[in-house]
Amino acid sequence: MSFVFYQFNKNMANPIKDRPDLTFESKQGEQGFFAFINGLPQKSSNTIRLFERSNGDYYSVHEDDALYIAQNIYNTSSVIRYLGKNKVPSCTLSRLTCDTFLRDALLNKQLKIEIWAQGSKGLWKLVKNASPGNIQAFEDHLFSNVEISASPIVLSVKLGIRGDQRMVGVSFADTTIRELGVSEFIDNELFSNFESLLAQLGVKECVIPADESRKDYDLSKLRDIIEKFDIVITERKKSDFTIKNIEQDLNRLLGDDVSAATLPEFEMKHAMTACASLIKYLSLMTDDSNFGHYILRHHDLSQYMKLDASALRALNLMQSPQEGSNKNSSLFGLLNKCKTAQGSRLLCQWLKQPLMDIKEIELRHSLVEIFAEDTELRLSLREEHLKSIPDLHRLSKRFQKRIASLQDVIRVYQVIIKLPKLIEALELFDSMNDSSKELIEEIYNAKLKEHYSELEKYQEMVETTIDLEAADYHQFMIKADFNSELKQIQNKIDGIKEKINEEHEKVGEDLCMDTDKKLHLEKQNVYGYCFRITRNDATCIRGKKQYHELSTQRGGVYFTTDKLRQLSTSFHDNLGLYEKEQNTLVKEVIEIAASYCPALETLNGLMAHLDVILSFAHVAVHAPVPYIRPKMYNKGEGNVVLKNARHPCIEVQDDVSFIPNDVSLIRDQKELLIITGPNMGGKSTYIRQIGVIALMAQTGCFVPCTEASLCVFDCILARVGAGDSQLKGVSTFMAEMLETANIIKTATTNSLIIIDELGRGTSTYDGFGLAWAISEYISKKIRCFCMFATHFHELTALTEEVPYAYNLHVTAHIGVNPSGGRDITLLYKVKEGICDESFGIHVAELANFPDTVVKLARRKEKQLEDVTKHENTMEIDGKTTFSKEEIEEGSTIIEEFMKEIANTPNIESMDYQSIIERISIVRNKYQERIESNSWCQDVIAGF
Repeated sequence: MSFVFYQFNKNMANPIKDRPDLTFESKQGEQGFFAFINGLPQKSSNTIRLFERSNGDYYSVHEDDALYIAQNIYNTSSVIRYLGKNKVPSCTLSRLTCDTFLRDALLNKQLKIEIWAQGSKGLWKLVKNASPGNIQAFEDHLFSNVEISASPIVLSVKLGIRGDQRMVGVSFADTTIRELGVSEFIDNELFSNFESLLAQLGVKECVIPADESRKDYDLSKLRDIIEKFDIVITERKKSDFTIKNIEQDLNRLLGDDVSAATLPEFEMKHAMTACASLIKYLSLMTDDSNFGHYILRHHDLSQYMKLDASALRALNLMQSPQEGSNKNSSLFGLLNKCKTAQGSRLLCQWLKQPLMDIKEIELRHSLVEIFAEDTELRLSLREEHLKSIPDLHRLSKRFQKRIASLQDVIRVYQVIIKLPKLIEALELFDSMNDSSKELIEEIYNAKLKEHYSELEKYQEMVETTIDLEAADYHQFMIKADFNSELKQIQNKIDGIKEKINEEHEKVGEDLCMDTDKKLHLEKQNVYGYCFRITRNDATCIRGKKQYHELSTQRGGVYFTTDKLRQLSTSFHDNLGLYEKEQNTLVKEVIEIAASYCPALETLNGLMAHLDVILSFAHVAVHAPVPYIRPKMYNKGEGNVVLKNARHPCIEVQDDVSFIPNDVSLIRDQKELLIITGPNMGGKSTYIRQIGVIALMAQTGCFVPCTEASLCVFDCILARVGAGDSQLKGVSTFMAEMLETANIIKTATTNSLIIIDELGRGTSTYDGFGLAWAISEYISKKIRCFCMFATHFHELTALTEEVPYAYNLHVTAHIGVNPSGGRDITLLYKVKEGICDESFGIHVAELANFPDTVVKLARRKEKQLEDVTKHENTMEIDGKTTFSKEEIEEGSTIIEEFMKEIANTPNIESMDYQSIIERISIVRNKYQERIESNSWCQDVIAGF
């Protein structure tokens, strides 16, 4: 069952039962409405239109949207009604059901939303719209009490040419924290840098220029990359991508004394063009509260480790909706033990932006080490201090938009008054040595003291103006002393309270009930002041005219008297007068509070940083085997040596006893690790956990090993399976080739490459040839650390050609069962050397394949065995036996052949027929060499 249904079943009595009926005032009104929706412009398939009914009490959906809601919300088609002369599918949602759906639609389902409502003259108009990257219209209503773990980043992109190079200009925005970012960079024909940027930012939505004809080759490539991340694409007309008004727009949004034209980012013309389109798409200039509150920053791609879409998937960085409620299935879910919403968001950002600066990495490691070693301090900070910290960024935004309340003012006040104790907690723990104390002082305490000094006047303002005693009872009021009118009303309210208490005592005496233990005086939202007694005691009020029973609930029986009802009404009326009288003063208080927003936002960032570091320390200490601090080396220096390395997400799963393994990647000795062995034997886990550990180390986290030393990697690149490529019309083989091409184009000597089974998408024969050629190219030309898990046992011969290739295998034990057959036990231990046997058929037996299938497989296996094995020959796919010299020579021919095609000028803009003609010309050139090499002929024939 999906997330949505789980939430509904937990939180609602019955969403189908609570669903209101859709009614129209007349048949004419019904026909007019359906004529209206029939005339609406066509919407995208991922947009849901909702029509507000009865001032928002419920909503209706129609046509395909109704079918979607019935299937995904109610899980039944019985809620559909076919209305109008055309029998349009329709259904309704209660307000509560709709709110839950909207949250899930925008945060998880990647849907766009339109809300239509009737105006004063009965005409329908679009009143709200939202998308995964633009939740402004619903932010205060839907997400005020809901944690958003990942920021809703929307990005706009503009392509251009500078000389003979592709230029990519991007602008991105996070409207929840009012931040604009820009970046401009040169990219290759595969747009590898753009792909890395999407991964680093965690983009939810991309705005691109409209291209209805789909003839723009580069734009089509961008679309393919965006779709790999399952990011929502929004097309905007090309006229939106103009820098005509960008300077004045930025001047108003940034509000700095310095003109936007003098900023270095303003020289990035392609990025500024993208920024202009984004400002228009988000309608930032139509909301005055945005002016002067946005910041502009430059995102430097080289500052962080690059990750591609395949790496995000291979490393299980973020939880996908398909993974259900198991948080530990993703690295984010495992590490997210943050106590604050802002901490969770920062952790999400850190995981997508691993550091490259070794000093910054080691700073985070040092902070984690301090809190990991000091249990008392860690627990105190997490449970006593951070647990009660609200999302100050969200509160700050409410102040800026002037929609905050006195309750918001007090929530900030409660944070400020706790700062001295937080500072004291960080200062007074004796377990820290001097260097640790200095570090804590520099990173946290000095800044906390500075923030407290800035916010002390805020504290004084609240204590002077707001009735904090009333706030303890959830009544948020300006002190009555501030105004003679307020004082007069307050005196009336106090007098009414006294009379209510007198009535309480009087009724208690009449019923012979203790007013502290049995007869409770309560203030209810529906009834105002009333009495409550247990259901067992209710007989004492029945039959007595002076007592009026209001309702019977689980908590007891509620009743009132004529006098209490009158006093309650009077209390409510005077409270209304008080709130009306204090409105002007409340606005002034909120205006003053808004002036502290910069200090609050900086404090928010500091709290988030502390929260993530503490979360890292908590996870490191509470892992099945505690994590350790890795030794880091600069980029291009040192090796990767891990002792008893484990996959952090797998080791915490139920009923898993994880088998740790050592890892050794040594420059000029073991740069390419070729791992063979049985399926399900642990090859994939082994190579992926190395990538996860490298990413964790550069994020600033401890790692799941007993010893660890790593170098800083500039990127992690992966080829780990076709994923859902086939659903998008891309074959497994094509997906493999596209991802491998991206690896070869992007990787440097300082990269980490993870390849899990390459060449499965074509014949074994051709697949082996490609796997050999690609691994040889990586090991000879790129010379970076690479791990290659493969089912091609013949690939192990590469170690004879490349001195820094090294063979490993996962082990299995073969035993004899009572019936005389063989049993396989997978040991999940990685050892040096070559796997001397293939276990595919044994694994099929473990998976309970039918006996007839297994027997046939064994018969075919025997037929394909090479009975005349020669020392210097190799059999591929049971076909032809080739010498190693033939394979090496053939690999060189194919490599040169493919390079010459790839280097064809403007090949990316050529149509299909032109590319075929070009390949034919190049093939003719190489024909003689191809014909002289039998291995090469067989590989080429496979295409």
